[in-house]
Amino acid sequence: MNRIEHIRLMASYNQWMNRKVYEAAGKLTDAALVANRQAFFGSILGTLNHLVLGDTVWLKRFAEHPAGFSALLPLSAIATPVDLRQLAFADIRELSAQRAWLDQLILNWADSLQETDLDQRLRYHTMRGAAAEKPFFGLLMHFFNHQTHHRGQVTTLLSQAGMDVGDTDLLALFD
Repeated sequence: MNRIEHIRLMASYNQWMNRKVYEAAGKLTDAALVANRQAFFGSILGTLNHLVLGDTVWLKRFAEHPAGFSALLPLSAIATPVDLRQLAFADIRELSAQRAWLDQLILNWADSLQETDLDQRLRYHTMRGAAAEKPFFGLLMHFFNHQTHHRGQVTTLLSQAGMDVGDTDLLALFD
């Protein structure tokens, strides 16, 4: 598997897992979703919001890549989050719709990537405004790892709330 195939696999895994997580979360009451479960982002809803906000920040940074990814143009209509702890979506249905939209955007963008795009360095600004420059492929791996990390937290929180999301292994997507 080459790097582009790996990125596309991770984009598919992201969508597959998010569908499972949101299906389970959608069965909970609003009170259960916002209950403080002593997680880093407090609640199930807080953690799911963090994932959407974090993905939005990174995708907007990726849109600044010299390749000028047209698949990321729809992000220009969305404000860049200023706080990754905010509850931007207090309603699971609205959050779910935004998540589904982002996941399709990620898939479309992954399909547009070229191998030469991966070898460039990306200049961006951190949430605190500091200039940064990192290898683009490494940033992509961080992007997908960040999703997996926090989805793991959400699956634990869902399990504690009595919801089972089922199989979460990437292996499930292999032929």
